[in-house]
Amino acid sequence: QLQASGGGLVQSGGSLRLSCTASGRTFNTYTVGWFRQAPGKEREFVAVFRWTGVTYYQDSARGRFTVSRDNAKNTVYLQMNSLKPDDTAVYYCAAGRPPAGSAGYRGSYDYWGQGTQVTVSS
Repeated sequence: QLQASGGGLVQSGGSLRLSCTASGRTFNTYTVGWFRQAPGKEREFVAVFRWTGVTYYQDSARGRFTVSRDNAKNTVYLQMNSLKPDDTAVYYCAAGRPPAGSAGYRGSYDYWGQGTQVTVSS
């Protein structure tokens, strides 16, 4: 089971840190991805922390967002800086073992958190 938390309301330019904590099993050997879904839009890939330690980011997130992992806490973080109104969405974390090149696809993940709302005001 995955639990996403840390969302909230922040002004444009502000920061938030989202957490994705796993319970019931150890996710150290799983890849954890972050996705988001804005109203009326498809759920889209944001960032991923592969179990090997490699990270990838969506173009709009690169340079502003940082994904990290604390295996001792079974938690993956998404640090979001310089937030923009366009970042407003429900953010989801997901865990799985996506093959190379498929970490950006929703169908590559087996476990999903419930989502946490991020709202960025202008």
